[in-house]
Amino acid sequence: MNNYLNSFVVWLSGSYSWLTYKIFLPVQLPGLDLTIVDQRRSDMELKGRVLVYSITGCPHCMRAKNTLQEHNIPYIDINLDNFPQCRDDVKTRTGRSTVPQIFFNATHVGGNDDLEKLITDKPSFAALVKEVQDNEVPSSAPQPPDPSSAVKETDLSGFTCELDEYAQLVKDLRASGIIKDNRKGILTVHKNSFSGKEFVDWIVKTKELDRSVAIEMGQALIDKHFGHNVKSQETFQDADVYYRLLDDDETEALNSGTMSDCEPRPAGEVGEDIRKLILKIYNVFLSKDGRRVNYKGISTSSEFEVYKTRTKELQRVQVATASREEKLAFFINIYNALVVHANVVLGPPKGLWQRYKFFNTVKYIIGGHSYSLQDIENGVLRGNRKGVGMFTKPFSKSDPRFKIALEKHEPLIHFALVCGAKSCPPIKTYSVEHIYGELKSAAEAFLEGDDGVFVDMNKKQIKLSKILDWYQEDFGKNKEEVVQWIIVHIAEGKKKEQLKELVAGKNYKVSYLEYNWGTND
Repeated sequence: MNNYLNSFVVWLSGSYSWLTYKIFLPVQLPGLDLTIVDQRRSDMELKGRVLVYSITGCPHCMRAKNTLQEHNIPYIDINLDNFPQCRDDVKTRTGRSTVPQIFFNATHVGGNDDLEKLITDKPSFAALVKEVQDNEVPSSAPQPPDPSSAVKETDLSGFTCELDEYAQLVKDLRASGIIKDNRKGILTVHKNSFSGKEFVDWIVKTKELDRSVAIEMGQALIDKHFGHNVKSQETFQDADVYYRLLDDDETEALNSGTMSDCEPRPAGEVGEDIRKLILKIYNVFLSKDGRRVNYKGISTSSEFEVYKTRTKELQRVQVATASREEKLAFFINIYNALVVHANVVLGPPKGLWQRYKFFNTVKYIIGGHSYSLQDIENGVLRGNRKGVGMFTKPFSKSDPRFKIALEKHEPLIHFALVCGAKSCPPIKTYSVEHIYGELKSAAEAFLEGDDGVFVDMNKKQIKLSKILDWYQEDFGKNKEEVVQWIIVHIAEGKKKEQLKELVAGKNYKVSYLEYNWGTND
């Protein structure tokens, strides 16, 4: 490869490639073997280098890169999703847990807001640009990773699976004729149902098996989430008790309909795949300035059709036996994916009533049961605690979903379910293996921003996000305990020292910032 490239590399968002370098060239990059995906010219030549650390689907990263393009500044984009080994180095160099992080040679500019402020100071900005134009990269500057060290991603659009052995039984059951509307008493009709006795009789007759084996097969249909008792009881009975196949339920869940025939995979694995897929689709339709998402464009894309098919796998995923770490990663990923899915299909909610309806009625079928956004957040991840505006807990003790809820709430989930700060955490898809470290990074990123925690030393004021007010019981009994929780979980730096100083002086006020409900449609 030539020392000087007369083109730049872009990651084509529509192709699910592992390539993550975006280079506006010519710039000297000895030894880097990069695939040229698209060719354009850049008028500016650099002896040095501009690095942008980003993640997929990060609007703040998009804004920063768009700003550099508008100023005709060549840069290399290092996507931390595909080079996760760079995260620790970025954190060490910058002291920050957010992306983007921008370097001009060895000079750390900061995030998108820092870049925008720098540009308004024209002499300082011009001097920094001239520094990378005239000077080669010093050894103290961060180095781009070897492209061969990128995490190789599987092609999420072309999914194959192991067929569940009971899938054929379900097809045979549908053709059996025993599924029909059954009247129970004067007023109750169980639509598209069959009795346990009818199922056992059918198995004995057509499969030539004993009734005891037939009962075991009926129980397996329930355990594998192909069907369920119409009254949500989990034990199969050889009696006039009625059952229904999952895809015959009347529901508005966004992944309802024809069931997946796949053998269920581990919950964490499924959730991670689904979140990655929707995030890449989101990234394709995110505007260059990172401020708007073309949800209508997503809805008509072939990639979104693939995504909707993949969500069927959630219907029968096994979450009852999942560990705490698996549940955390799975339900955070699915919550975030469901929000995007609902924005595409229903449009972003506008106004108080629409938001209430959105979070209470938008649902996925997960492991045989429907879960709304409220159910996932307050029922599962908060250990079945009442949410904002709720008069009762999400799950009663007789609700089968009660067994899925975390035994103890996890405060850190509040910073992973939304990207409420001006910069994003350096992770958007959560993994079982690293869930606590990733949640810690998300919390640090949120608290680092002034819309998470704002400190005014002159007025001795601490202003907190409304999230810390709405869910105060997750962080402490009162405002003072909430501030102490923040001090423990915020990253080392100026803001942490300011908080410690105010708390030590015991003369400070705590108030809450107005929450921005603006949409990015």
